[in-house]
Amino acid sequence: MIKVLLVDDQAMVRAGLKMILDSEPDIEVCCEVEEGEKAAAAVQEHHPDIVLMDIRMPGMDGLAATREVLAADPDAKVVILTTFDLDEYVYGALRAGASGFLLKSADGDTLVESVRIIAGGEALLAPEVTRRVIEQFARGERAAATTDEEHHPTEEAIGDLSEREVEVLQLMARGLSNHEIAKELFLSSTTVKTHVSHILTKLGVRDRVQAVVEAYDSGIVAPRG
Repeated sequence: MIKVLLVDDQAMVRAGLKMILDSEPDIEVCCEVEEGEKAAAAVQEHHPDIVLMDIRMPGMDGLAATREVLAADPDAKVVILTTFDLDEYVYGALRAGASGFLLKSADGDTLVESVRIIAGGEALLAPEVTRRVIEQFARGERAAATTDEEHHPTEEAIGDLSEREVEVLQLMARGLSNHEIAKELFLSSTTVKTHVSHILTKLGVRDRVQAVVEAYDSGIVAPRG
């Protein structure tokens, strides 16, 4: 059973999410809170597998609440809920350790499938949107960045990553799944999974989202445009 904590200041939103999720045989909403200030305590008490976190709330917003939740439980998987697909708070939440985000406009099937995917260990939800968010703000921080084709990361940025691992990481940053990376590089999915695991370990990050954020922050990948 996948246990979900809902953090949203709007009662109707929580009710809608709860109705959708509780209708699934393998998912249950174990707790819901209306304030970001209550999220960390709820995580410590109920130990949910997934935290669905609203980004814009009065008082403590989703960014600060995400930091508190992950400080209280580093293994928690926080998924940001937002009505904006390009939002500085979303980028901040990803950097703070969130495992991804969903638009509130997503349909019920997408919500359910996303919860299952992230509970199963995948992190990069809505990869094409997540990539746009990361690129937008990485581009703002790197005004002089070149295109992907012209960009050559420094040895210091690459660190212990092998040439193949850099290739895999760059494709991850484009939003490709393990299966798609395998096709692109003519490798087996198992081999790609191993490379991804090594990348996470070498970069010292918890999941694919954090690896992609690190890739942009370190210059391994340059934002487009």
